[in-house]
Amino acid sequence: MESGAGQVGTVRADDVRTRDRVTALLLEHGPQTASELAGRLGVSPAAVRRHLDALEAQGRVEERTAAGAQRGRGRPARHFHLTDAGRSGFAHAYDDLALTALRHVAASGGPDAVRAVARAQLAGLEQRASDAVARTSGAPVERAQALAEALTAEGYAASASAIASGGQLCQHHCPVAHVAAEFPQLCEVETAVIGRLVGTHVQRLATIAHGDGVCTTHIPGPRGPGTAPAGGGRDHIRAGNRSTPARPVPGERAARFPRPAPSTSTTPTNDRERTPA
Repeated sequence: MESGAGQVGTVRADDVRTRDRVTALLLEHGPQTASELAGRLGVSPAAVRRHLDALEAQGRVEERTAAGAQRGRGRPARHFHLTDAGRSGFAHAYDDLALTALRHVAASGGPDAVRAVARAQLAGLEQRASDAVARTSGAPVERAQALAEALTAEGYAASASAIASGGQLCQHHCPVAHVAAEFPQLCEVETAVIGRLVGTHVQRLATIAHGDGVCTTHIPGPRGPGTAPAGGGRDHIRAGNRSTPARPVPGERAARFPRPAPSTSTTPTNDRERTPA
């Protein structure tokens, strides 16, 4: 029994390696027929067809009819192509390409030019997410929950929760973390997008790009009448509110109401000052 189990495990491992070789050949040489792949792999067409069926079921390859090509008597040749999912299994240099492009943009136009690129990149995401959030006409925290679902569909693995001071939006994955580590303008623009979508000013507390485990955004809750804005002094100043002390401190009282200068007159000031007998 143990020998049989070992053989099954060996066959499966061999199958995985063979299918990886099939996709590598399709990447290197382009679309090919089953017979062409069998010749390059040194196996029978029936064997390679079994692997191609498995790859098709996984969505990694697809079979197409080659226009203008004939095989046998009038039968069109059928070639196998790599799908986008099949290509995604190979190494990519998207981050390097994005960094090179943004470095060129920054050198030419400065930080504002980088922000413009980030806004253009996130415009589509904002539009798609706004459609989902628009169906929720509640408070910002409720809108954040709808936004979390929309961001999860975009690959951000997001979640939202209510806390004592309002709400919190967490993104457990960042598709551009490596690029944003060098260009924080991407995080700035994304934060602004989140604020517009939830309908209130928000504050970023942590980002994956800066080494944190999750991107965390604080969403203030509703404020009662006369309540100071959440977030301390910076939000207080941003809102344009100024507060004055109820009464001046002792130093201020002394400055505002100086004591009168001592009198130089020799005339007694009250009846308690008498001339000695």
